[in-house]
Amino acid sequence: MFAICFREIRSFLSSLTGYLVIAVFLIINGLMLWFFDGSYNVLNGNYADLAPFFYLSPLVLVFLIPAVAMRSFSEEIKQGTIELLLTKPLSVWQIVLGKYFGVLSLIILSILPTVVYVWILEGYIIDGQYFDYGSLIGSYFGLLFLAAMYASMGVFASSLSDNQIVAFILGALLCLFLSFGIDLLSSVAQSGILEQFGVQYHFRSISRGVIDTRDLVYFISVSFLFLSLTVLRIKSLRR
Repeated sequence: MFAICFREIRSFLSSLTGYLVIAVFLIINGLMLWFFDGSYNVLNGNYADLAPFFYLSPLVLVFLIPAVAMRSFSEEIKQGTIELLLTKPLSVWQIVLGKYFGVLSLIILSILPTVVYVWILEGYIIDGQYFDYGSLIGSYFGLLFLAAMYASMGVFASSLSDNQIVAFILGALLCLFLSFGIDLLSSVAQSGILEQFGVQYHFRSISRGVIDTRDLVYFISVSFLFLSLTVLRIKSLRR
């Protein structure tokens, strides 16, 4: 599993793909948060707060993570190397987790540099204000769990097609539906229960700085569900 994970990371970082993903994530967030005038600009707020970053990042990751994950299995299926991979002394779970953690590692590398935003904002704190580190830590935890869930959906989408573009579209649609589609349906149906199946409900909860086990169970369960579906899909290719 670790060999596959490291191979994926090396593959990302030995080409422009990995650096492009990191650059796109940082450039979009940097421009929207610090340079472009609008609701996401943190300097327009009355408080030293990174909340705009945690509103914007899920929107970027909805498309960025499927773009990273789209080649995970679709390229193997297209080139026929998936059969060779399945002959190795590894379980299907190990293969899937290796691919999954490879994708997730690159996304974590993209998120890590944003910690510098905290240092920048500390310079804007005025007398009588304080930086809410509890909420900040909770928001970062929420973002990592969100990325982990999106990565599982992206890897699953990649296993469904040998075409990377199709895999990207499927992965993005899955992420969009769970992130915003369910919220929209719950608003139309005015159903609080339906809302709890959506990502935003749990992400907003964990972003308040309170790490509720129900939110963690949600993210872990959805991630496990899509990884399990990926394993079933890869097993079907063995027959």
